[in-house]
Amino acid sequence: MINKILVAVAGRGLCEEMLNMLLDIPSFQQASVTVLHVVSPQVSSDTMSEKLEEGGKILAEAVKSIHLDSKQITPQLKQGDPKDIVCQVADEEDADLIIMGSRGLGRIQAILENSVSQYVFQLTSRPMLLVKDDTYVKKLRKIMVAVDGSESSKQCLQLAISFAKDLPGAQLILVHINKDLSGKSSEDFSMNAERDPILAPAIEEAKRMGISYRCVSGIGKPGPELCRVAEEANADLLMLGSPDRRPNVAKSFIDLDRLLGASLSDYVRVYASCPVLLTRTTSA
Repeated sequence: MINKILVAVAGRGLCEEMLNMLLDIPSFQQASVTVLHVVSPQVSSDTMSEKLEEGGKILAEAVKSIHLDSKQITPQLKQGDPKDIVCQVADEEDADLIIMGSRGLGRIQAILENSVSQYVFQLTSRPMLLVKDDTYVKKLRKIMVAVDGSESSKQCLQLAISFAKDLPGAQLILVHINKDLSGKSSEDFSMNAERDPILAPAIEEAKRMGISYRCVSGIGKPGPELCRVAEEANADLLMLGSPDRRPNVAKSFIDLDRLLGASLSDYVRVYASCPVLLTRTTSA
């Protein structure tokens, strides 16, 4: 259940639009929302004052644009490093979901250009919904879920079902990408998607809840294939389970494999053509 939402705004309006689309889901309409804008340290006090004034206007416009009772919204204007402040506020508010914008930087760019969304994704254990700058935010109807049988995938599916069951006209797109080619063509997998054993539990759950669904099985590299299917299916939201593989002792260090684009979640974050919700599962 999503009860507390943190929306980090930067003046572009995309995160606010995304939240408004989520408000079509009845359970979201009862959530409390913290709207955060962070002003980075400036070289002079005069510049800092100007940036704080500008930040206050950005925050006020964001709050005004959100389709919720003002009593449910808490605006926060903070000073500091945006990467650290977003993580700090998410923990203080015990957020169930973080909504952030993303420039969609790939591989080494994320390090060199100081990507806030990538840094937060590394250090938070909370679900994140990333909206790239070039993304067109649409009403939520087609919700695509990556299914692979893992615990993180199962948890992601349950969240997707909680979204779709009360959303008028919603359809789940259940996708399993098989990395083992085993001499079969992609057409073979697509034709037999309904009989894919990995998709079977998800199909059964969708039927049990009376949710419209379609299923897709494919072969190849999961990242590119998931992005391809999302674009072809015109998905409005792509949901992906993302286990936190780092031990507690390493929480203060950046996972270079992910930063360099080696992980599935990082690839999808960068290349998907629709907003991406990355759910998190903490490893024992």
